[in-house]
Amino acid sequence: MIVTADEFKTNFDKYLDMLTKEDIFITRNGKTIAKVINPHFSAVDSLRGMLKNVPSVIDLDSLREERLSKYEDHV
Repeated sequence: MIVTADEFKTNFDKYLDMLTKEDIFITRNGKTIAKVINPHFSAVDSLRGMLKNVPSVIDLDSLREERLSKYEDHV
């Protein structure tokens, strides 16, 4: 959710309740000045779905080889 600083200040309780479901980005003059997050929500859990196809054992050498092979395929 994106809200202005004035809106956030005016309806603080409403946005505190919303934090259980989503992060809140606060803007001023069209620019994001803050991000308010739920401290009980794990960032790792939020990434778990995106990382399901990543092998559990990864070393720096295999990462380097993968990056180089992708680059070489496009040259």
